[in-house]
Amino acid sequence: MNICIIGDGLTSLSLAKNLVNKKIKVHLYQQKKVDSLKDSRTIGITKNNLEFFKKEIQKIPNKDIWAINKIEIFSGDLKKDKILNFEKNKINLFYMIKNDQFYKLLNGSLSTNKLFKRTIIKDNFYEKLIKKKKYDLIINCESNNDLSKRYFTKQINKDYYNIAYATTIVHEKKDNKTAVQVFTKFGPIAYLPISKTQTSVVCSLEVKNKNYSDLEIIDLINTNSPKLKIKRILKLNNFKLKSSSLRNYYFKNILAFGDLLHKVHPLAGQGFNMTIRDIKIFSKIVQNKIDLGMQLDSSIQKEFEKEARHLNFTFSSGIDLVYEFFHFKKNNGNKNLDKIFNYIGKNKIINNALIRLADRGLNIY
Repeated sequence: MNICIIGDGLTSLSLAKNLVNKKIKVHLYQQKKVDSLKDSRTIGITKNNLEFFKKEIQKIPNKDIWAINKIEIFSGDLKKDKILNFEKNKINLFYMIKNDQFYKLLNGSLSTNKLFKRTIIKDNFYEKLIKKKKYDLIINCESNNDLSKRYFTKQINKDYYNIAYATTIVHEKKDNKTAVQVFTKFGPIAYLPISKTQTSVVCSLEVKNKNYSDLEIIDLINTNSPKLKIKRILKLNNFKLKSSSLRNYYFKNILAFGDLLHKVHPLAGQGFNMTIRDIKIFSKIVQNKIDLGMQLDSSIQKEFEKEARHLNFTFSSGIDLVYEFFHFKKNNGNKNLDKIFNYIGKNKIINNALIRLADRGLNIY
Protein backbone atom coordinates (compact mmCIF):
# COMPACT_ATOMS: atom_id res chain seq x y z
CA MET A 1 0.00 0.00 0.00
CA ASN A 2 1.29 3.46 -0.91
CA ILE A 3 0.59 5.96 1.85
CA CYS A 4 1.16 9.69 1.62
CA ILE A 5 1.23 11.88 4.75
CA ILE A 6 0.99 15.65 4.46
CA GLY A 7 2.57 17.70 7.25
CA ASP A 8 5.78 17.87 9.23
CA GLY A 9 4.52 18.21 12.78
CA LEU A 10 4.64 15.77 15.68
CA THR A 11 1.38 14.18 14.55
CA SER A 12 2.68 13.47 11.04
CA LEU A 13 5.99 12.09 12.26
CA SER A 14 4.39 9.93 14.96
CA LEU A 15 1.91 8.44 12.49
CA ALA A 16 4.64 7.88 9.89
CA LYS A 17 6.85 6.10 12.42
CA ASN A 18 3.97 3.83 13.49
CA LEU A 19 3.37 2.83 9.86
CA VAL A 20 6.99 2.19 8.89
CA ASN A 21 7.28 0.04 12.00
CA LYS A 22 4.65 -2.15 10.29
CA LYS A 23 6.86 -2.30 7.16
CA ILE A 24 4.59 0.08 5.25
CA LYS A 25 6.14 2.62 2.88
CA VAL A 26 5.37 6.23 3.74
CA HIS A 27 5.97 9.31 1.61
CA LEU A 28 5.74 12.51 3.65
CA TYR A 29 5.23 15.90 2.02
CA GLN A 30 5.94 19.14 3.86
CA GLN A 31 5.62 22.84 3.08
CA LYS A 32 9.24 23.68 3.83
CA LYS A 33 12.26 22.23 5.57
CA VAL A 34 12.05 22.31 9.37
CA ASP A 35 15.14 21.31 11.31
CA SER A 36 13.47 21.57 14.72
CA LEU A 37 10.80 23.41 16.64
CA LYS A 38 12.25 26.67 17.89
CA ASP A 39 9.78 27.59 20.64
CA SER A 40 9.72 26.67 24.34
CA ARG A 41 6.50 24.67 24.27
CA THR A 42 6.16 21.28 25.88
CA ILE A 43 3.80 18.33 25.63
CA GLY A 44 2.29 16.27 28.43
CA ILE A 45 1.71 12.60 27.62
CA THR A 46 -0.41 10.40 29.87
CA LYS A 47 0.98 7.18 31.33
CA ASN A 48 -1.15 4.92 29.14
CA ASN A 49 -0.34 6.87 25.98
CA LEU A 50 3.38 6.89 26.74
CA GLU A 51 3.35 3.10 27.13
CA PHE A 52 1.69 2.78 23.72
CA PHE A 53 4.04 5.33 22.16
CA LYS A 54 7.15 3.53 23.39
CA LYS A 55 5.87 0.15 22.26
CA GLU A 56 4.26 0.98 18.91
CA ILE A 57 5.92 4.19 17.72
CA GLN A 58 9.23 5.25 19.22
CA LYS A 59 11.23 4.54 22.36
CA ILE A 60 11.89 7.73 24.32
CA PRO A 61 15.03 7.98 26.49
CA ASN A 62 14.28 8.54 30.17
CA LYS A 63 16.51 11.62 30.11
CA ASP A 64 14.10 13.32 27.69
CA ILE A 65 10.96 12.94 29.81
CA TRP A 66 9.96 14.20 33.25
CA ALA A 67 7.43 12.33 35.37
CA ILE A 68 4.54 14.04 37.20
CA ASN A 69 2.94 12.15 40.10
CA LYS A 70 0.59 14.78 41.48
CA ILE A 71 -1.80 17.41 40.11
CA GLU A 72 -3.15 20.28 42.21
CA ILE A 73 -5.90 22.61 41.01
CA PHE A 74 -6.58 25.95 42.67
CA SER A 75 -9.41 28.43 42.32
CA GLY A 76 -7.48 31.61 42.89
CA ASP A 77 -5.41 31.80 46.10
CA LEU A 78 -2.78 29.02 46.30
CA LYS A 79 -2.77 29.21 50.10
CA LYS A 80 -6.43 28.34 50.67
CA ASP A 81 -8.31 27.69 47.43
CA LYS A 82 -7.23 24.17 46.46
CA ILE A 83 -10.30 22.57 44.88
CA LEU A 84 -8.89 19.36 43.39
CA ASN A 85 -5.97 17.09 44.12
CA PHE A 86 -5.06 14.13 41.90
CA GLU A 87 -2.61 11.64 43.34
CA LYS A 88 -2.48 7.84 43.26
CA ASN A 89 0.06 6.21 45.58
CA LYS A 90 2.89 8.23 44.03
CA ILE A 91 2.23 6.54 40.66
CA ASN A 92 3.27 8.74 37.74
CA LEU A 93 0.19 10.33 36.16
CA PHE A 94 1.77 11.82 33.05
CA TYR A 95 5.10 12.80 31.54
CA MET A 96 6.47 16.03 30.09
CA ILE A 97 8.71 16.33 27.05
CA LYS A 98 9.96 19.38 25.19
CA ASN A 99 8.56 19.83 21.69
CA ASP A 100 11.96 20.31 20.07
CA GLN A 101 13.42 17.19 21.72
CA PHE A 102 10.39 15.18 20.67
CA TYR A 103 10.65 16.41 17.08
CA LYS A 104 14.38 15.66 16.83
CA LEU A 105 13.85 12.15 18.19
CA LEU A 106 11.14 11.24 15.67
CA ASN A 107 12.79 13.05 12.78
CA GLY A 108 16.14 11.38 13.43
CA SER A 109 14.61 7.91 13.61
CA LEU A 110 12.64 8.35 10.37
CA SER A 111 15.50 9.90 8.40
CA THR A 112 17.47 6.63 8.54
CA ASN A 113 14.51 4.38 7.67
CA LYS A 114 14.50 3.07 4.08
CA LEU A 115 10.69 2.87 4.04
CA PHE A 116 10.38 6.61 4.67
CA LYS A 117 10.70 9.36 2.08
CA ARG A 118 10.36 13.12 2.53
CA THR A 119 9.62 15.72 -0.17
CA ILE A 120 9.14 19.48 -0.11
CA ILE A 121 5.79 20.58 -1.60
CA LYS A 122 6.08 22.47 -4.90
CA ASP A 123 3.66 24.52 -6.99
CA ASN A 124 0.37 22.85 -7.99
CA PHE A 125 1.19 19.95 -5.68
CA TYR A 126 -2.36 19.32 -4.46
CA GLU A 127 -3.86 19.45 -7.96
CA LYS A 128 -1.29 16.94 -9.23
CA LEU A 129 -1.77 14.76 -6.14
CA ILE A 130 -5.47 14.30 -6.86
CA LYS A 131 -5.10 13.82 -10.63
CA LYS A 132 -2.24 11.31 -10.63
CA LYS A 133 -3.88 8.95 -8.09
CA LYS A 134 -0.44 7.74 -7.09
CA TYR A 135 -1.34 6.86 -3.49
CA ASP A 136 -3.86 4.42 -2.09
CA LEU A 137 -4.32 6.57 1.00
CA ILE A 138 -3.56 10.25 1.60
CA ILE A 139 -3.44 11.32 5.25
CA ASN A 140 -3.77 15.08 5.67
CA CYS A 141 -2.40 16.33 9.00
CA GLU A 142 -2.57 20.04 8.16
CA SER A 143 -5.62 22.14 8.93
CA ASN A 144 -4.90 25.03 6.56
CA ASN A 145 -3.91 23.64 3.16
CA ASP A 146 -5.80 23.25 -0.13
CA LEU A 147 -7.11 19.78 0.75
CA SER A 148 -8.50 20.99 4.08
CA LYS A 149 -10.12 24.05 2.51
CA ARG A 150 -11.63 21.99 -0.30
CA TYR A 151 -12.79 18.78 1.41
CA PHE A 152 -12.85 19.32 5.17
CA THR A 153 -14.82 22.49 5.87
CA LYS A 154 -17.78 20.99 7.75
CA GLN A 155 -16.75 21.61 11.33
CA ILE A 156 -18.19 22.59 14.67
CA ASN A 157 -16.08 25.61 15.59
CA LYS A 158 -15.78 27.75 18.68
CA ASP A 159 -13.62 30.80 19.35
CA TYR A 160 -12.68 31.13 23.04
CA TYR A 161 -11.27 34.63 22.47
CA ASN A 162 -8.27 33.38 24.43
CA ILE A 163 -4.58 33.57 23.70
CA ALA A 164 -2.26 30.99 25.25
CA TYR A 165 1.15 32.27 26.31
CA ALA A 166 3.77 29.55 26.71
CA THR A 167 7.17 29.90 28.33
CA THR A 168 9.63 28.13 30.61
CA ILE A 169 10.59 29.22 34.12
CA VAL A 170 14.14 28.63 35.32
CA HIS A 171 14.14 28.35 39.12
CA GLU A 172 16.06 27.02 42.09
CA LYS A 173 16.38 23.25 42.36
CA LYS A 174 13.45 21.34 43.87
CA ASP A 175 11.83 17.89 43.66
CA ASN A 176 9.30 19.31 41.18
CA LYS A 177 6.94 16.38 40.58
CA THR A 178 3.68 18.28 41.10
CA ALA A 179 1.78 20.00 38.29
CA VAL A 180 -0.31 22.99 39.36
CA GLN A 181 -3.19 24.71 37.61
CA VAL A 182 -4.52 28.01 38.94
CA PHE A 183 -7.83 29.37 37.70
CA THR A 184 -7.23 33.09 38.07
CA LYS A 185 -9.78 35.81 37.32
CA PHE A 186 -7.93 36.39 34.03
CA GLY A 187 -7.84 32.75 32.95
CA PRO A 188 -6.12 29.43 33.83
CA ILE A 189 -2.35 29.18 34.33
CA ALA A 190 -0.72 25.74 34.25
CA TYR A 191 2.69 25.09 35.83
CA LEU A 192 4.14 21.88 34.39
CA PRO A 193 7.49 20.66 35.73
CA ILE A 194 10.04 19.49 33.15
CA SER A 195 13.10 19.10 35.41
CA LYS A 196 14.31 19.92 38.91
CA THR A 197 15.21 23.43 37.77
CA GLN A 198 12.70 24.18 35.01
CA THR A 199 8.91 24.41 34.79
CA SER A 200 6.85 24.91 31.65
CA VAL A 201 4.02 27.43 31.89
CA VAL A 202 0.90 27.82 29.76
CA CYS A 203 -1.12 30.93 30.57
CA SER A 204 -4.50 31.12 28.77
CA LEU A 205 -5.96 34.61 28.97
CA GLU A 206 -9.19 36.12 27.70
CA VAL A 207 -8.47 38.88 25.20
CA LYS A 208 -11.97 39.80 24.08
CA ASN A 209 -11.98 42.96 26.18
CA LYS A 210 -8.31 43.38 27.05
CA ASN A 211 -4.87 42.90 25.53
CA TYR A 212 -1.91 41.93 27.70
CA SER A 213 1.68 43.09 27.51
CA ASP A 214 4.53 40.66 28.10
CA LEU A 215 5.24 42.41 31.40
CA GLU A 216 1.66 41.85 32.59
CA ILE A 217 1.84 38.16 31.67
CA ILE A 218 5.15 37.71 33.44
CA ASP A 219 3.68 39.44 36.50
CA LEU A 220 0.72 37.01 36.46
CA ILE A 221 3.10 34.05 36.20
CA ASN A 222 5.20 35.35 39.09
CA THR A 223 2.19 36.17 41.28
CA ASN A 224 0.57 32.75 40.93
CA SER A 225 3.75 30.69 40.94
CA PRO A 226 3.54 27.62 43.27
CA LYS A 227 6.52 28.09 45.62
CA LEU A 228 9.07 28.44 42.82
CA LYS A 229 12.10 30.62 43.51
CA ILE A 230 12.29 32.01 40.00
CA LYS A 231 15.64 33.01 38.48
CA ARG A 232 14.41 33.97 35.02
CA ILE A 233 11.54 33.50 32.59
CA LEU A 234 12.36 32.58 29.00
CA LYS A 235 10.83 34.11 25.86
CA LEU A 236 7.03 34.01 25.59
CA ASN A 237 5.34 32.27 22.67
CA ASN A 238 1.65 32.75 21.98
CA PHE A 239 -1.16 31.24 19.92
CA LYS A 240 -4.91 31.77 19.63
CA LEU A 241 -7.25 29.25 21.21
CA LYS A 242 -10.16 27.79 19.29
CA SER A 243 -11.90 24.45 19.38
CA SER A 244 -13.16 22.47 16.42
CA SER A 245 -14.62 19.05 15.66
CA LEU A 246 -14.64 17.75 12.10
CA ARG A 247 -17.92 16.23 10.91
CA ASN A 248 -16.51 14.01 8.15
CA TYR A 249 -13.17 12.31 8.67
CA TYR A 250 -12.47 11.37 5.05
CA PHE A 251 -13.21 12.21 1.43
CA LYS A 252 -12.60 9.42 -1.10
CA ASN A 253 -9.04 8.26 -0.31
CA ILE A 254 -8.10 11.34 1.77
CA LEU A 255 -8.17 10.94 5.55
CA ALA A 256 -8.04 13.90 7.93
CA PHE A 257 -5.87 13.53 11.03
CA GLY A 258 -4.52 15.39 14.08
CA ASP A 259 -5.65 18.98 14.71
CA LEU A 260 -7.74 18.84 11.56
CA LEU A 261 -9.97 16.31 13.32
CA HIS A 262 -10.15 18.05 16.68
CA LYS A 263 -8.78 21.08 18.48
CA VAL A 264 -9.42 21.54 22.19
CA HIS A 265 -8.63 24.10 24.87
CA PRO A 266 -5.23 23.27 26.48
CA LEU A 267 -6.49 23.55 30.08
CA ALA A 268 -6.75 19.74 30.37
CA GLY A 269 -3.54 19.01 28.45
CA GLN A 270 -5.37 16.54 26.19
CA GLY A 271 -4.78 17.83 22.64
CA PHE A 272 -1.87 15.61 21.61
CA ASN A 273 -3.12 12.82 23.86
CA MET A 274 -6.29 12.66 21.76
CA THR A 275 -4.10 12.37 18.66
CA ILE A 276 -2.11 9.50 20.19
CA ARG A 277 -5.41 7.72 20.91
CA ASP A 278 -6.37 8.27 17.26
CA ILE A 279 -3.08 6.70 16.16
CA LYS A 280 -3.80 3.81 18.51
CA ILE A 281 -7.18 3.20 16.85
CA PHE A 282 -5.75 3.61 13.34
CA SER A 283 -2.81 1.33 14.14
CA LYS A 284 -5.13 -1.37 15.48
CA ILE A 285 -7.28 -1.30 12.33
CA VAL A 286 -4.24 -1.54 10.06
CA GLN A 287 -2.61 -4.30 12.12
CA ASN A 288 -5.82 -6.36 12.16
CA LYS A 289 -5.91 -6.30 8.36
CA ILE A 290 -2.24 -7.26 8.14
CA ASP A 291 -2.73 -10.14 10.58
CA LEU A 292 -5.71 -11.42 8.57
CA GLY A 293 -3.81 -11.12 5.30
CA MET A 294 -6.29 -8.57 3.99
CA GLN A 295 -5.47 -5.79 1.55
CA LEU A 296 -4.92 -2.36 3.01
CA ASP A 297 -7.46 -0.26 1.15
CA SER A 298 -9.81 2.70 1.63
CA SER A 299 -11.97 0.70 4.05
CA ILE A 300 -9.38 1.67 6.68
CA GLN A 301 -10.59 5.27 6.82
CA LYS A 302 -14.24 4.22 7.03
CA GLU A 303 -13.48 1.98 10.01
CA PHE A 304 -11.36 4.69 11.61
CA GLU A 305 -14.14 7.27 11.39
CA LYS A 306 -16.65 4.78 12.79
CA GLU A 307 -14.47 3.99 15.81
CA ALA A 308 -12.92 7.39 16.53
CA ARG A 309 -15.42 10.13 15.68
CA HIS A 310 -17.93 9.63 18.51
CA LEU A 311 -15.13 9.19 21.06
CA ASN A 312 -13.40 12.38 19.95
CA PHE A 313 -16.60 14.42 19.84
CA THR A 314 -17.69 13.28 23.32
CA PHE A 315 -14.25 13.85 24.84
CA SER A 316 -13.87 17.28 23.17
CA SER A 317 -17.31 18.30 24.42
CA GLY A 318 -16.29 17.28 27.94
CA ILE A 319 -13.20 19.49 27.84
CA ASP A 320 -15.27 22.40 26.55
CA LEU A 321 -17.73 21.84 29.40
CA VAL A 322 -14.90 22.05 31.94
CA TYR A 323 -13.77 25.33 30.36
CA GLU A 324 -17.29 26.77 30.45
CA PHE A 325 -17.76 25.65 34.05
CA PHE A 326 -14.70 27.54 35.26
CA HIS A 327 -15.52 30.46 32.97
CA PHE A 328 -18.94 30.68 34.63
CA LYS A 329 -17.40 30.39 38.09
CA LYS A 330 -14.86 33.10 37.30
CA ASN A 331 -17.58 35.51 36.26
CA ASN A 332 -19.97 34.65 39.09
CA GLY A 333 -17.66 33.73 41.98
CA ASN A 334 -19.88 30.95 43.34
CA LYS A 335 -18.14 29.32 46.33
CA ASN A 336 -20.62 26.44 46.32
CA LEU A 337 -18.98 25.21 43.12
CA ASP A 338 -15.68 24.94 45.01
CA LYS A 339 -17.41 22.73 47.58
CA ILE A 340 -18.53 20.39 44.80
CA PHE A 341 -14.97 20.06 43.54
CA ASN A 342 -13.65 19.57 47.08
CA TYR A 343 -16.08 16.67 47.46
CA ILE A 344 -14.95 15.18 44.15
CA GLY A 345 -11.31 15.54 45.16
CA LYS A 346 -11.85 13.73 48.46
CA ASN A 347 -13.99 10.94 46.99
CA LYS A 348 -11.49 8.21 46.01
CA ILE A 349 -13.84 6.44 43.60
CA ILE A 350 -14.62 9.61 41.63
CA ASN A 351 -11.02 10.79 41.88
CA ASN A 352 -9.67 7.50 40.47
CA ALA A 353 -12.29 7.52 37.71
CA LEU A 354 -11.21 11.01 36.63
CA ILE A 355 -7.55 9.98 36.69
CA ARG A 356 -8.37 6.99 34.48
CA LEU A 357 -10.42 9.16 32.11
CA ALA A 358 -7.58 11.65 31.73
CA ASP A 359 -5.11 8.78 31.22
CA ARG A 360 -7.03 6.62 28.77
CA GLY A 361 -9.75 8.88 27.40
CA LEU A 362 -12.96 7.11 26.44
CA ASN A 363 -11.16 4.23 24.75
CA ILE A 364 -11.77 0.83 26.33
CA TYR A 365 -8.51 -0.71 25.07
